[in-house]
Amino acid sequence: MCASPDVEVDFEPEDEFGDIGSAKAKLQKLREELVAARKERDDYLDGWQRCKADTVNAKKEAHEALVRARALGTESFVEELIPALDSFDMAMQGDAWNKVDAIWRSGVESIYAQLLSVLESHGISAFGKSGERFDARFHEALQEVEGEPGTIIRVVRRGYRAGERVLRPAQVVVGSQA
Repeated sequence: MCASPDVEVDFEPEDEFGDIGSAKAKLQKLREELVAARKERDDYLDGWQRCKADTVNAKKEAHEALVRARALGTESFVEELIPALDSFDMAMQGDAWNKVDAIWRSGVESIYAQLLSVLESHGISAFGKSGERFDARFHEALQEVEGEPGTIIRVVRRGYRAGERVLRPAQVVVGSQA
């Protein structure tokens, strides 16, 4: 441990060593204290640097956890919203939809498009179209019918994903050889 700055070093010569011997002894003592002070400084610096690195890492981990939590919250919300989107899809199919007043139909389609746009702005996309190639990572085959093998003939329910993570696979009818 080094001497505190308030401690005075006695430079009075001691009789037993003589003037030169006393000065050498005190110089040696000061060198030892300097070495100890440098070691203590290095220890404190090393501890501070470790603490700083730990703080930077903790902030980074907290930010990553926040990003993951937001993504999970968004995905959870979308998973609850998907049945309502399915209802839009079902309502806008078939002959009955074509018989609905054109202005009203246009309004409903506009609302549906707005919902999909908001989802896309949050990284959620709908997928699954007739004519696409079947991909087991993204599609669930409900039925096979005669048609182009490996091609989606009809989409029963659209799929949704957040980035590459599938929230729900598209449920499809796939073509196969008879």
